This record gives sequence, structure tokens and C-alpha cells, in this order.
Amino acid sequence: MKNLFTVRKILTLCLFLSIIFTVFSVYYKITYWGFDFRPNRTASVWSIDAHISFKPTGEPVKVSMAVPTGAAKFKILNEDIVAKGYRIEKNTDNGRIVLTSGPQKQDQDIYYRLTVYDNEEGRGKLRENGVQIPRKPVYGEQQMQMAEEILAAAVAFDGAWPQKIITLFNQEPMNPTLNAFLPVKMTEKQRVQIMIDLLAIKQIPARMARGVRLEEGKQAAEADLMLEAHDGHKWRLYDIRTGKAGLPKNFIVFQHGGKSLLDVQGGVDSKIRFSVLKSVTSSFKLAGHRAQLNNFGKMFDYSIYSLPLLEQNTLKWLMVFPLGILVVVLMRNVIGIPTMGTFTPMLIAMSLVKTGFWPGLICFALIIAIGLLLRAILSKLNLLLVPRISAVVIFVILIMQFMTITGYRMNWEIASSAVFFPIIITAWIIERASITWEEDGAANATREIIYSMITAVATYFVISNEYIRHITFAFDEINLVILFTVMLLGTYTGYRLTELKRFSPLAKKS
Repeated sequence: MKNLFTVRKILTLCLFLSIIFTVFSVYYKITYWGFDFRPNRTASVWSIDAHISFKPTGEPVKVSMAVPTGAAKFKILNEDIVAKGYRIEKNTDNGRIVLTSGPQKQDQDIYYRLTVYDNEEGRGKLRENGVQIPRKPVYGEQQMQMAEEILAAAVAFDGAWPQKIITLFNQEPMNPTLNAFLPVKMTEKQRVQIMIDLLAIKQIPARMARGVRLEEGKQAAEADLMLEAHDGHKWRLYDIRTGKAGLPKNFIVFQHGGKSLLDVQGGVDSKIRFSVLKSVTSSFKLAGHRAQLNNFGKMFDYSIYSLPLLEQNTLKWLMVFPLGILVVVLMRNVIGIPTMGTFTPMLIAMSLVKTGFWPGLICFALIIAIGLLLRAILSKLNLLLVPRISAVVIFVILIMQFMTITGYRMNWEIASSAVFFPIIITAWIIERASITWEEDGAANATREIIYSMITAVATYFVISNEYIRHITFAFDEINLVILFTVMLLGTYTGYRLTELKRFSPLAKKS
């Protein structure tokens, strides 16, 4: 049993379970919260303003307007209606908003604002079961014969039947039979209705769809018409100009079917105009709303992403430190590089992030060099340990003060970076290096300082990387994997890489 439940096996199992949990959590955050491995990813948020205007007739007013519903699959951030004096009802079943009021005297203006994001996810996914086969249009004998000729001419074109008919309608010059079949003065709505009637002859359910193209800066535009046909499994949208299937990019459908986009009772000359405004926001800001839509709101509320930005920025740095610690552990326990203290390189790397790489490196080298010189002078005085280290700390503060003043006067950013180094750690490094110098010689002390700097530089390039910082913050479960990896490395008792060369003569002899 002891061999079965060894520390290494338990830690290996914990590492395996943490990897499974992390993979699931990463998938979950990407799928339901919209997280991404790329830093500073933004999401487009579209604000659509619908302006309804009409002249009242003196009778009670009822305004019915089609609005997007959850079936459209894109995400609604919020919606708002400005209609003073109206009672507002929203019917989610048929996707309409109804506004009612008593008789009005002045010209009426009603505003409906919709804010949406991620609308492209619903492209071509609107399913509806139990679609009935449409009735054939009531045509005279001559009209039906012409309709059959039009359908026969459409067979020559590629694509599904809706695409064939749309291509025929947009052919230049127009087919003579089709030209004679169409009214002399034809609106776009009549044009789509004739397409629907021709598809009904082929027993293909079809209907009109009205929506808005999300184009930045769009002002006072009418809704765009699309043809929607059922292919036996789901409804597909078709562009009535190109015949291209599928929901166009950045297109929001407001109304499906034969009902009008806007109905006004108690008013005349009703119009609806759309304006579109685009804004960009961080994906993190929309994560909470995505979680609410997917019924995971409570889980998000207790995550670090629900905290204020100040706390989030602080935690963003803390989340990357375990990875820097892993680098130090690998350098010491696997590669076998001796450093001055266990996590001194980590602290130096943190300081380099604040100062900048080259300014910090130069400042640190100058402070250590001057500090070692002053420590050598103090050693001649035979002071006790605590007063000696205290004196070194004071010297370090004075050095930093001098370098900061000099840098400010000479306009050198390098010198002013000195204030970011942790004073106590710097003083301790100077003390430790001087003791090593006295006990083991200058070569060992110099080697420890150089190896500490190499480890600090390696750690710096890890924790300063924007992609790594973003990933460790967005997917902080990775720190569980790092935790058990570090603990598992703690059970390693084999040779370090630097020791392989050291003990290679013994291996050859054996």
C-alpha cells in the first residue's frame, strides 16, 4: 500500500486532474464567456436606433413594431424605448412591441434603441419545425403558363431554387417572359412577393424577412428586404440582389414572415428609419453578460473578473508570478544554476518589469558594484552583523537617491529607475555576495551574482510577456497545474543538468 500511495504518485494524479480541470475551464470560458488567448481582444457593439414617426388622426393610437427575438441567436445587450405617454407591451412569442395611448394631437416621434453584439453566431441557424407546404398562388391560365416558363428558364442557373429565381430576376437583359409577367411599376416588396409565389408553385415555403445592415455611421435608412426559404431542415436567408445564401455579416433580422415591420392604428404617413452606431469594448466587459445569457451568472459573480478594474490589474500581475516561480525552480532544481537566494531572481525580475529591461539592468549592476565596494570598506571596521547590514541598507538608499537626482538633472531615465529596486533585497544581496566573497572567494561570489542575473532575465522575459500575462489572468486555473508541477519537481532527486558534466568521469569509469 505504501508503494501504491507514494508522494510522487499522489502528486502525479493531482497534476493530471488539474490538467483536466484546466482544459475544461478554458473551454468553458472561451465558449460561454467569450474569452480569448489573444490579449486586448475587443468586441464590436452595435447600437441601432429605430425612429418611428406618424401623424395622428385623433383616434386612440396603437403602434405595433417587429423586434429581434432570442431565436435570432445574436446577443442583445440592452434595449430601450422612448415613447412618452404610451403604454408598452412586449410579446416575446411573436417578436413584437405594442405601444398604446389615447388620442394624440401633435406629430408623434417614438424611438427604439437596441444594443447587440456577437450577432454573427446566428448566421443561418434559425430552425422551425412543422413548416406547412404553401398553397399555390391563384393565377389565371395565361399567368400560370408564364410562371411555368419562368421556372423552366430558371433551371439553367446554379444553386437551390431560391438562388435560381433570384439570379433570373437580376439577369441583364431580363428574360422576356419574366419582363411581361412583372408589373410595370414594381416595388421591392412586390418583387420579393412574386419570388415567394413562384417558389410556392415548386412547393417551397418562403417568406419575407426585414432587417438592418450594421454599417458604421448609417443614418435614417429603411429596412432591407431579404428572401427567406425553407430547405426542409431550416430557414435560409437569401440576398435578393446576389442570391447569396446565409445571413450577411453584420445583418440583424427584425421581422420574419408576412406581418409588416410596422403597423400604426390611429395615425397616417407612418415611417420607420434606422440609424446605426458602432462602438468597441473589451471582451472582458461583455463576459458577465454572456454568462447571464448562458445561465452561468452566479459563477461569474464570484470570479476575479467581476472585481473593479483596480483590483483586476493588481491580480493580473499576481497571476503571472507562479509561472515566474516555476522558471526559478526549473533553473535551480533541474538545470542546477546556483542563485543568490531562492527567489531573489524573481524579485529582480519584478523590478526589471517596472524599470524597463536595460535601464533596470544597468542600475542594478551599478548599485551592486558600489554596494560591494562600500561593504568591503565596512568589513575593515569589524562591525556586528545587524549594524553592518543596516549600514548597507542606508548606503543603498543613499546610492538610489544620488542616482535619481543625477538622472533627473541629466535627463537620464536609466538613473531614475533605481528607485524601483527593493531596498532590503538589494542590501541583502550585497551582504550575501560579500560574505560569499570572504568565505569562498571572488570567483564564487561573481558566479552567483551572474547566475542570479541570468535567472532573473529569464524570469523577466516570461512575466513581462503580454500574451503570457493575459493567459494566466484570463485562465487562472493554469496556476493549479503550475502548483502541482512545482511540488512534483520537489520530489526529483536525480542529477541536475550542470551535474551531469561534473560527474561524467565517474560514469565513464563505471
